[in-house]
Amino acid sequence: PNLYVSSFFTPQVRLWSSVLMTRIFVYGTLKKGQPNNYRMFDNNNGKAEYLGSAFTSQKYPLVITTKDNIPFLLNIPGQGHRVHGEIYKVDDQMLKFLDTFKSVPTLYQQTVVQLEVKEWVGKMEGEEKVSPGSIMDVFVYTATTYEPDWRSLPCYENYDSEGDHGLKYNTEEKL
Repeated sequence: PNLYVSSFFTPQVRLWSSVLMTRIFVYGTLKKGQPNNYRMFDNNNGKAEYLGSAFTSQKYPLVITTKDNIPFLLNIPGQGHRVHGEIYKVDDQMLKFLDTFKSVPTLYQQTVVQLEVKEWVGKMEGEEKVSPGSIMDVFVYTATTYEPDWRSLPCYENYDSEGDHGLKYNTEEKL
């Protein structure tokens, strides 16, 4: 019994469970298989845990623009498509990193969006049971401001840097 109690109360477990975790929805270069996904698993940036896949309950325009072919979700509910992406649980350190990486508030802002869960691999948290079809509110990074012509750009439901749109994300580090 003592072994069980001591392993249960290790600082790591308490630290992990006591840290405030935030759910975020990623739809672009941070998704699995995309150019910036590795940043979600760099411990120097903080902690992130993949919870599952989902799509927005409402339609939103997901456009690819700028000279670097950056995907932006425009906060215009009802236009575009139901956007597919991934839900992650991140700690405050990762959230701060993502805010910096996403140039908040210059390029992006955190917005709450309602999602419909497609697949859930995260553990049950408290009384919450999450399954396909569940609805939840999470943070998403949407464009802070955008050029008027962005509204007329083609909209996508599932971003892929290597997609047939030919707009490959420019991964060159900015100096």
